[in-house]
Amino acid sequence: MNAKQRPDTPCIAVCSTGLGDDVCRGCGRTFIEVANWVSMTEAEKEAVWRRLEAHWAGQGLVPPWQAR
Repeated sequence: MNAKQRPDTPCIAVCSTGLGDDVCRGCGRTFIEVANWVSMTEAEKEAVWRRLEAHWAGQGLVPPWQAR
């Protein structure tokens, strides 16, 4: 997915990191990525986006933020 087609964040408001999960069941980001998202550089965010897109594609699934 092109960066211009992405939302501001991969969050889909189903965050499980607040419940103690190391990786969010909603978007797939780590607790650290969720907590630091607003202060991350564009390059850091891009690396996360690419990892998440590969993660969901590897499972044969559409990323959850595309299903919104």
